[in-house]
Amino acid sequence: MVSRPGGEGRKRGRLSRSGDFDRAYRDGSSHANRYLVLYAFPRGEGGGEVRLGVSVGKKVGGAVERNKVKRAMREAFWSLADRLPDGYDFVLVGRAEVAALVDRAGAGALSESLAALLDEAGE
Repeated sequence: MVSRPGGEGRKRGRLSRSGDFDRAYRDGSSHANRYLVLYAFPRGEGGGEVRLGVSVGKKVGGAVERNKVKRAMREAFWSLADRLPDGYDFVLVGRAEVAALVDRAGAGALSESLAALLDEAGE
């Protein structure tokens, strides 16, 4: 069971290097729906805590809109922390329609969409 990194170590739970993103894209499994693409890469034995990377392209909107969507994506991901296996790197990519989902239905609908992807990834 995974908990969200918080406080001083909050950045620990994030992917920050481009090589980490590239490895998840190249070697991880991908699962997609209308709003999101989820890449899951197992780091192997002793992989440690779950790490998350978030990517939202310019098709989603301007910088303010993209940052709002990224915050909602992170919130939805960490709200599902009890479903996450240890030792994985996850990359969430927001598709163009994700902004409309966040504006229309909020983070709850985004959590449902992400939960379906996590269930698919766990099978």
